[in-house]
Amino acid sequence: MIPPTAATIPVAVDVVALTVTDGALRVLLVERALSPGKGLLALPGGFILEGEDTADAARRELREETGITPPGHLEQLHTYGPLDRDPRGPILSVAHVLFSPAFPAPEAGGDAANARWHRVDELLDGRCAEGLAFDHGKILADGVERARSKIEYSPLAAAFCPPEFTIAQLRAVYEAVWGVPLDPRNFHRKATRTEGFLEATGHSKVEGPGRPAALYKLADGVRPDAAVLDPPLSRPRAHRL
Repeated sequence: MIPPTAATIPVAVDVVALTVTDGALRVLLVERALSPGKGLLALPGGFILEGEDTADAARRELREETGITPPGHLEQLHTYGPLDRDPRGPILSVAHVLFSPAFPAPEAGGDAANARWHRVDELLDGRCAEGLAFDHGKILADGVERARSKIEYSPLAAAFCPPEFTIAQLRAVYEAVWGVPLDPRNFHRKATRTEGFLEATGHSKVEGPGRPAALYKLADGVRPDAAVLDPPLSRPRAHRL
C-alpha cells in the first residue's frame, strides 16, 4: 500500500555538468530568475514531469535551462533530502553528473536568467560554494569527488577528451580534475601499459617541438565506468577528501 505522504513529496533533478577547458575543471551554473534563491547561482535542474524517469528529466532540464542537449557520459550521483534543503518544503533531489570534452555555448532559458561555466577550484575553495542556491554547494562537491575518484580506476577521464587524444591531453585531464601536476613519464607508462584501457590509433598529432605525439582512443567496447585500471592511477594523498 502506498502511504499518503508519497504523493506530497515532490521529486526534482539537479545536474553537475563538468568539462575541462584551458587546463581547469569547470561546472555549468545558472542564475536563478525566480524565487526562492532569485539571483543566486545554482546547478541546472527542476521537477520531474509525469512519465519521465530521472535521467530523462535531467536531460530535459539541462536543455531547457542552458540550451544544451547533454553530450558525453551522464550518470546518477546521489539523492538529497527531502528535508531541510528547500524553503518551499520537503523536496527530494536526484542529482546526476555529466562528463564531456566539449559543450556548445550555453543559452539561458526556462527559469534561468543566465548560464555560464565556472572554475570548480574557485567554487570549492570556500569563498563561493556557500553562495550557491539550496544545497547545491554540497551536490557540486560530491559530483567533483565522484569525478576525482572514478578516474583513478575507470577510463572516465577519456570522457573529457576528443575521440582521439594524446597521452599529454589525457594527463592534462587528470591534472585538472585532481588539481595537481603529474610526472609525464610515469603517467605515460601507466596509461599505455594498462590492459583494456587505451588503443593506439596509428595516427599522430604535432603538439610542440620534437616528433609528433601518438594518438590513442579508448579500447573497443570499454565502458566509461568500467574498473579497468588495476592497480589504479592513485591521486596524490594530499588531494583526497
